[in-house]
Amino acid sequence: MQWLAQLSPQIRQYMVVTGNYWAFTLTDGALRMLVVLYFHGLGYSPLEIAMLFVFYEVFGVITNLIGGWLGARIGLNKTMNIGLFMQIVALSMLLVPSTLLTIPWVMAAQALSGIAKDLNKMSAKSSIKLLVPDDAAGQLYQWIAILTGSKNALKGVGFFLGGALLSLFGFTDAILAMTIALTVVWILSLISLKKGFGQAKNKPKFTDIFSKSRAVNYLSAARMFLFGARDVWFVVALPVFLANSFGWDHWSVGGFLATWVIGYGIVQSLAPHVTGKRSGTLPDGRHAIIWAIALGITSALIALSLSYHWHVHLVLIGGLLIFGALFAVNSSLHSYLIVSYAGEDGVSLDVGFYYMANAMGRLIGTLLSGWLYQDFGLAACLWVATLFILITALISLGLPKHQTPVAATT
Repeated sequence: MQWLAQLSPQIRQYMVVTGNYWAFTLTDGALRMLVVLYFHGLGYSPLEIAMLFVFYEVFGVITNLIGGWLGARIGLNKTMNIGLFMQIVALSMLLVPSTLLTIPWVMAAQALSGIAKDLNKMSAKSSIKLLVPDDAAGQLYQWIAILTGSKNALKGVGFFLGGALLSLFGFTDAILAMTIALTVVWILSLISLKKGFGQAKNKPKFTDIFSKSRAVNYLSAARMFLFGARDVWFVVALPVFLANSFGWDHWSVGGFLATWVIGYGIVQSLAPHVTGKRSGTLPDGRHAIIWAIALGITSALIALSLSYHWHVHLVLIGGLLIFGALFAVNSSLHSYLIVSYAGEDGVSLDVGFYYMANAMGRLIGTLLSGWLYQDFGLAACLWVATLFILITALISLGLPKHQTPVAATT
């Protein structure tokens, strides 16, 4: 462990933050897949399954809005540890006998999980801003990309883990194993995270939860429609479609979604090299528009294939892999821009407001995913996704347009 002691305090804190984020993400991804597949197996309709996640997304919206303010007041170390503890409680709620796993009870557990996830995410993303020098924008982009990409790769592993554990051990034993593992991580986090980390010098007022930055507001609106475009087909419609129309079992559904999200996370980590680092520039509003348009074209082509029943298996699987890669670049680019736009003192305020919009997009997408698939099918979900991406591109026209030389910032 001597090499660890030789690392700078900033690097060690970055490793702790990233480790926490990784552990949480594994349980979050596994829990999502467990709930979808388990309740689909019990005969729940797509809309009923979507309703199980409504409170998860609703409280994610509220948490991000308030959590940024809370992090600035009490410190990001505390908000991250609170998030880990609440996820442990949420998992524990699902250990009750199967007869008690009613929709209201599961929705309540998902509400706690939604609060926990967004406290953890806001804390992790905000922390990076404080660990990178002001004059190192290139390094900031790289660290954000690594954190976000590795998180999403592990979320994919979580999807596979959820499907595998459900097939091998059943719902209750899978939940118990995750609860024990996360409790160990939480105890280690309480010991390792720096006290008072991320606490604002000037205590923000509650009214400061709303961003006063034009750039942050435009980016937040774009983010809302971007993630609505993903979740309108990904959360409920796609897993159910793969199980019903393709006849895939739990292993196959979980394995495909895991592969999708792992690939998505890898591309996110590489996004700085894709969006201009090699040419000596960092991304701006123009890049956000270009990448959104490419994503919209992809979703439209998949929707056309489904609408006209043209090589559905090939186009859907291949198209969604391409969509995942393009979405990863869009997401990573946005994640860099928000941390870049955010103010130094009380950074979690701007980041929290931005991820509030992110959670709002997920909420809209989740609700539409169940309803649209149940009444109109997967093609309708992808047409709505295309519309949302077009709106994202139009909103991105309002983002600042400038080019920052990488050489001057790394």
